[in-house]
Amino acid sequence: MQRLLKGLINFKTELAPSMRPLFKDLGAGQAPELLMITCSDSRVVPHLLTSEEPGDVFVVRSVGNIIAPAGKSGFSVGDVSEASAIEYGLEVLGIRDIAVCGHSNCGAMKAIVDGREKLSALAPNLVAWLEHGEAARTRLSVSDFIDPSLPEVDRLSQANVLQQLDHVASYLPVAKRRGEVRLHALWFDIGKTMVSLFEAERGRFVALDEAEIARLLAPK
Repeated sequence: MQRLLKGLINFKTELAPSMRPLFKDLGAGQAPELLMITCSDSRVVPHLLTSEEPGDVFVVRSVGNIIAPAGKSGFSVGDVSEASAIEYGLEVLGIRDIAVCGHSNCGAMKAIVDGREKLSALAPNLVAWLEHGEAARTRLSVSDFIDPSLPEVDRLSQANVLQQLDHVASYLPVAKRRGEVRLHALWFDIGKTMVSLFEAERGRFVALDEAEIARLLAPK
């Protein structure tokens, strides 16, 4: 509690004065251009990774950056919280870029690798939620492009990012805007402080160093 209060005081005295004009404008509404789905992991900070300010990124956080897929009815087969964020982001805010960002050493992926059933007595809700990440196991088995030198947990994490993008694409607001909404797969190596992007034309995750970013930004 002390740390929380000290942080709030620091925000009020040190940060708020310089940010007051920004938040005054944001008080009237928001117009983010990116919906970013990340893990709840405390080491993954969306605005830090994207160098954006408040109001620029509409964020959804869940354990394992998991999004339950939509069923044939168009409704989520799991928690509707993530589904409602997708609907709001696209239908109300007009967002056209969606990124799913996974990361190294992910506890959720480790639980799947080790067998999520082992957590049944301790965390039954978590066990049920991780069911939506199990398909990533199959995805990994047919994804020979994922770097085999990575630890199994990290390879599963990368496969899971692609699997969750498929889940995102199953929702009606995304499906009906096929070709208009852009889907992006990101993966953050925490220890190396490096973000990689899955490039479909190259069929693999590519580290976003200066040269790669320059190539992506170059006129086509």
